[in-house]
Amino acid sequence: MRRVIWIVLDSVGMGEAPDAADFDDVGCNTIGHIMEHYPDLKLDNLRRIGYGNIDGMAGVKPVDDPEGAFGRLRELSAGKDTTIGHWEMTGIHTPQRFPTYPDGFPPEINDAFIQATGVPGILGNCVASGTAIINELGDEHLRTKKPIVYTSADSVYQIACDESLYPPEQLYDMCRKARAILTGAHNVARVIARPFVREGNAYVRTSNRRDFSRTPDEDNLLTRLRKAGQAVYAVGKIEDIFAGVGITEAVHTRDNEDGMDKTIEALDHVEQGLIFTNLVEFDSTWGHRRDTAGYAAGLAAFDIRLGELMKKTGQYQGKPCDDMIVITADHGCDPTFKGTDHTREYVPFLAWGQPVRAGVNLGTGSTFADMGETVREFLGLSQPLPIGRSRWGEIRR
Repeated sequence: MRRVIWIVLDSVGMGEAPDAADFDDVGCNTIGHIMEHYPDLKLDNLRRIGYGNIDGMAGVKPVDDPEGAFGRLRELSAGKDTTIGHWEMTGIHTPQRFPTYPDGFPPEINDAFIQATGVPGILGNCVASGTAIINELGDEHLRTKKPIVYTSADSVYQIACDESLYPPEQLYDMCRKARAILTGAHNVARVIARPFVREGNAYVRTSNRRDFSRTPDEDNLLTRLRKAGQAVYAVGKIEDIFAGVGITEAVHTRDNEDGMDKTIEALDHVEQGLIFTNLVEFDSTWGHRRDTAGYAAGLAAFDIRLGELMKKTGQYQGKPCDDMIVITADHGCDPTFKGTDHTREYVPFLAWGQPVRAGVNLGTGSTFADMGETVREFLGLSQPLPIGRSRWGEIRR
């Protein structure tokens, strides 16, 4: 039996990519700048795998004898968002950027949305911070019953509604209708449901967010694993990112702690295949909101849970099995950097477990798909993915 527990620390990049200038991101470094502000942040379990030993890593102290394999990867695809990053990990190359709307969405989109959903109109239709716009327009939203529609520097159509006015299922239905409208030249990466509630004098977003992604290329690691009869167990927003393609079972999560709970619980019933987890709070709660203190605390909390996960791997219902933990990110979102958007950064590639040889420096890879190719070979699939280079031969014990 072989399993991969693949955890994406959403937005925990590790320094500007060589083409950062093309994305106006020169000078960004998510983990490096967090460590500048919080140099005593321990991250002992990440460090024991080799996090601080990665070429170009700033601020995280290396260890003398790392227990895992470690490296960094640059992105081949044209983007710096969640969808493109995750897709590339599984072997999907996206050479053209998804459409973005710095001036808001054109009338043909919004008019079609209003007609399809029957809402009395929309508010916003601009680039905005999600936490700011719901407090700016929340009262008017409740008074007029008009959903708040906004975007960001990413390819997203976001719909925010108070749960007392439009319950989550009703908001999800709006998003499905928007997804059906946003095709062709307007085929955005994601339609995102952003439910919120009023707490005291402010509006706050709830954990009932859902993402409705454009459909990925069917030829990817997840579909191949599923066709081979192996599990693809999705934790967090993985199912949404891949629009359900290739997923055999999925659970959604409230926050990072819930995500780690469900990841660890999955070890009790996933016998063979992939447990694929996204921990979104790094991005949504701390990165976009430029909360450096929260980001640092979240990393410390994850590191503790990682230790729990490491202790539990290697057995299934009392029987020994080979487990490989893979840890990475999908882009950056430097909370000390300008603006509130994602940043074009390298991401770490950490691998640990009984089958993995200790102390292997993988250097710098040219695509996130190196991870998918390594997972593919480890799990016994013979046909290489469209992109990526397997590193399994270098790291196998």
